[in-house]
Amino acid sequence: MNETAKVEPKKDIDKNLIWKTAYAVALVAVCLGFYWATTQTDYIWRWNRIPRYFYYVDTVNVTAEMEGDVTSITKKDEDSVVIVSDGADSEYYTVPGSKLEVSEGQTVFVGDTIGTYSEGRMGLLVEGTIITIEVSIVSIFFGILIGLFTGLSRISTNPFLKLSAITYIEIIRGTPLLVQIMIWYFVLGTIINNLLSKAGLFQVPELWFGIASLAIFAGAYVAEIVRAGIQSIHKGQMEAARSLGMTKATAMRKIILPQAFKRILPPLAGQFISLIKDSSLLGVIAIRELTKATREAVTTSLMPYELWFVCGVLYLVITFTLSMFVQYLERRTAEA
Repeated sequence: MNETAKVEPKKDIDKNLIWKTAYAVALVAVCLGFYWATTQTDYIWRWNRIPRYFYYVDTVNVTAEMEGDVTSITKKDEDSVVIVSDGADSEYYTVPGSKLEVSEGQTVFVGDTIGTYSEGRMGLLVEGTIITIEVSIVSIFFGILIGLFTGLSRISTNPFLKLSAITYIEIIRGTPLLVQIMIWYFVLGTIINNLLSKAGLFQVPELWFGIASLAIFAGAYVAEIVRAGIQSIHKGQMEAARSLGMTKATAMRKIILPQAFKRILPPLAGQFISLIKDSSLLGVIAIRELTKATREAVTTSLMPYELWFVCGVLYLVITFTLSMFVQYLERRTAEA
């Protein structure tokens, strides 16, 4: 019996090694197959142009805003200060570095270049990625708040709260997100901004209407996840807490929700990952998130294959990071 017990683990190790090797071979085969398929297409790959969509150095022109003569050029640290005067008024222009296009006594006109300098700037893909992350974080935060309140209202004994929650959930889950974004931007957004304009107040940027549509959309799904998580906790937990003198709200906050949180983490992670990908729909209301930024880059560069592959990888990095963070939270809550 002892000899058999010693042999079986070795067999299991051998089987695992075989299947892991098979997986590695299959993965390599898929990659090679994809590479072979790309060689069969009549397309010139330009991967060397991709870095400029992450970071590039731009040449900035400092132009004259008035007509006049260059009265003086002085150095201030590493910058050049050029003073242009028309006899009555004068303006000064600071040119980083020493790449000047004018000299003292020279006459300049409006729009003439006084000097140039180089400035590093974020590329389209970085700008789009940052906006996607910002929109996703804010939408997830408000989605959790809306979902938690609606989920609790969904199981409430108060008919007003319960029916309101059911109506909200069914309407949001029963209509496409793209339609909701359009309604928020073209209908509700127009009404809200018109009312604010009549009141002499500021206008709400389209970004916030996009965030509102995503947060409310996510809130409906989070509400159902919260409801299912709470109802999965045995009723005896609430009864035991009430028998100890706790109010229903206190028992829910200290007993039920902490236990439900452990169970709803995986579906919440899935919902938030979907929300990050759904943020790509905000491009229809002129928000330059990652997908819209990629589309603009493709239009100007005519490199659809490379840019869309990079776009997919960036989304994968964002969602994978969120997935790893949720797994970390799961381990911490399991240890607690």
